[in-house]
Amino acid sequence: MYIFFAFVLFFPVLLLLVKSVSYGWRWGEIIPTSFSARGFDVLLNDSRFYSAIGMSFLIGNMVILLNLLIAVPAARALAFHTFRGKSLVEVVLLLPILIPSLAVAMGIHITMIRLGLADQWLGVVLVHLIPTVPYSIKILRSGFERLGQKWEEQASSLGGTKMAILYRIYLPQLLPSFRSMVFLIFVISLSQYALTSIIGGGNVLTLAMLYFPFLSSVDEAVIASFSIVFALLPICVMIGFELVFRLVIPYQKRVFLD
Repeated sequence: MYIFFAFVLFFPVLLLLVKSVSYGWRWGEIIPTSFSARGFDVLLNDSRFYSAIGMSFLIGNMVILLNLLIAVPAARALAFHTFRGKSLVEVVLLLPILIPSLAVAMGIHITMIRLGLADQWLGVVLVHLIPTVPYSIKILRSGFERLGQKWEEQASSLGGTKMAILYRIYLPQLLPSFRSMVFLIFVISLSQYALTSIIGGGNVLTLAMLYFPFLSSVDEAVIASFSIVFALLPICVMIGFELVFRLVIPYQKRVFLD
């Protein structure tokens, strides 16, 4: 059974890796007859490739940080407090998921132009919050509800401040939720082609903007190489944030500092 699941999980990845370095792999051949790094050469020799990766990292990390600032207090309030209009707030927070983001982006495009944020990376960051914030709030709300409020009540009875409770109780125990949120938010932001093209106006070049035109190409080695790079970026971001978590959040094993 484990072998079957391993095969289902890793065979597509292995096939993609082989496809990226194969040359002239025809139908009926079990393995390629020749290998070539031409697919990666096409990417690495394109000057736009490096600027697109840098812009994707910048926008994705900014979206993650803004999601943290918005989602942590919102998720805590929805998990622990009851107030009039709470059901309405929950519905409003879900609307960006229910309504196509493209329709929302078309509506706010004029506002972005008036604010001078159209064709700017900051405008792209803000519009990427539309499809990501609802997921962040749902993930962190589940984390807060799982913990309950007793930890906070005990710390408050011992004189703990709000900031100390957040830093020493919630952050360490919500770490699995933060990891899930960071990975999901970066993948969503990285995959946004339509929103980036509408608000960025073609001046903000992310990897998705550079990637999708290659889908119409018949060069499968280039497409496979691009797909591998596209899949590696979220892993790099997760490693970076994991190092930050181990530095900032208490009670973590700081292996690289020992």
